[in-house]
Amino acid sequence: MGVVNVTADSFYDGGRYLKPEQAIAHAMELVEQGADLIDIGGESTRPGSYPVSEQDELDRVLPVVEELAHRISIPISVDTTKSRVAQRALDHGASIINDVSAMTQDPAMASVIARSGAAVVLMHMQGTPQTMQLAPSYADVLSEVTQFLEMRIRDAVQSGIARTNIVLDPGFGFGKLVFHNLELLRRLSSLSTLNRPLLVGLSRKAFIGTIVEKSVEYREWGTAAAVALAVDRGARIIRVHDVAMMLDVVKVASAASRGWPSNGEGKDA
Repeated sequence: MGVVNVTADSFYDGGRYLKPEQAIAHAMELVEQGADLIDIGGESTRPGSYPVSEQDELDRVLPVVEELAHRISIPISVDTTKSRVAQRALDHGASIINDVSAMTQDPAMASVIARSGAAVVLMHMQGTPQTMQLAPSYADVLSEVTQFLEMRIRDAVQSGIARTNIVLDPGFGFGKLVFHNLELLRRLSSLSTLNRPLLVGLSRKAFIGTIVEKSVEYREWGTAAAVALAVDRGARIIRVHDVAMMLDVVKVASAASRGWPSNGEGKDA
């Protein structure tokens, strides 16, 4: 999943693709690099960020979604917590809603997704983007993330969303300290008990920067290590800024984890 942030303040690429033509060109580049999905966001959810207005978010996202829907064949995801933004994006060609609040922020979100038949990503976050990194605390981070996601699956299904349309995201970096993120990554395979595909967003996250002691511009190798571990432990969708590089990481990690063809279809080296 290639990330296209149509924002001024995202933690890594804020401001680079704020104009629609810049965002569209970047999305096309990610498709050429091998992205299987494109995730478009018009509101930063970095720690300490504040919401933008619904109209601002629509103005940022809709021109990009509408143009890409005519130019690419892969699914388009929109990263939003607002039901009206979701509805308009789906009307213009998106097919996935990536909601960092797991549909808790806007009570109308579930009905929008249920009516449309779209897929939804339900993510765990402790607090809000404004507060989530102030003092996150867990008795057992994996248990609490699992219980939250179980509850959100149940509520989504009760709202009319098909279980097969639900993807789960444990929310790396969203209300979690370094050791919480590492514990989630170490025990990620335990979330397979929820029987839904796992999406992980590890790309250039702050906890990686803390470990490697590098700024966001130089975290690609730390990201690669985290992505490889996530694939080995069951992640099925990898949300990244650097598609070409991480595609190679995913291919090797997946081959090592799930096997390489032995029927002559693969090449030996």
